Parts: sequence; C-alpha cells; structure tokens
Amino acid sequence: MQKLLIITLLLVAGGQLKAQSDKTDKVVWLDWNAGYEKATKEGKIVLVDAFTTWCGWCKKMDADTYANPQVVKYINEHFVAVKFNPEVAFAGYKVGDQTIDNQQLYSLLCQGKSTGFPTTYFITISKNTLNVDVGYKGAADFMKVLNEVVNAAGK
Repeated sequence: MQKLLIITLLLVAGGQLKAQSDKTDKVVWLDWNAGYEKATKEGKIVLVDAFTTWCGWCKKMDADTYANPQVVKYINEHFVAVKFNPEVAFAGYKVGDQTIDNQQLYSLLCQGKSTGFPTTYFITISKNTLNVDVGYKGAADFMKVLNEVVNAAGK
C-alpha cells in the first residue's frame, strides 16, 4: 500500500513538472488586450510580433527563432509576448482609455511608416518608449536585439 502511494505521488509530481516544462517550451503568446494589461500590471516590456498569414519569413521566424529554447526562455522571463495580425479586422483593441481598431493599432505601432512583415515592436510602458525591429532575425541575432531592449529598459 505504501509503495502504491509513493508511486502515485511520483506520477502526480512528474505530471506537474511536465506541465510546468511545457509552459516554458514555447513562447507564451497573448492577444493584445490581455498582453498589454498584463505588461502594465507586471511592469514588463510588451513584445509585439506583427505578422500576416501569407508571410513566409513570419512563418520561418515562428519555426526557427521563436522555437529556440534560449529565445523562448528569455522572452517568457522578460517580456509579455503578443501576436498581432494587422490584417484581421477587430475594433476592440484597448490602449489606455481608448478602444481602437486593427488599422489604428498598426498605425500607432509603425508610426505611420510601413515596415513589412515580420516586424517586432517592443513597448516599454513605464518609459513610454517604442522600439522597432524590422524583418526576420535568426535566434542569435534576435537574442542580441532582446538583450538590447531589456538593457535599454533598465530591467
């Protein structure tokens, strides 16, 4: 009976460890509203991955860069990650006390300048700053960008 209890406890603990490791195996992506609110509450930097469904480089960045274990760990630790497709119509994005649509949010992010896809936007809410990184980056190059953003934010 005691062996059965120990085995059961080990299986439950193993399952919990597996569930915890699953969370860190992938970037935790949120939608804009949940991500912006979470970053505001936690004082973290918002990382916005602006993508489209037809963008081959966006898919490559998802498959290579955002799947890299070092990148995943660093993003989940220092950022609130948000996926944003500006081509999907939605009129409920919240920014401060305003509610805007997808085109308005994209215009705010790219400051009226078309940047192409993928583009990564870094919003440091506490400093009211926006950093923009245009185009595909492999894991090593993206880690440099992530470190620069974190250092600039003083985190």
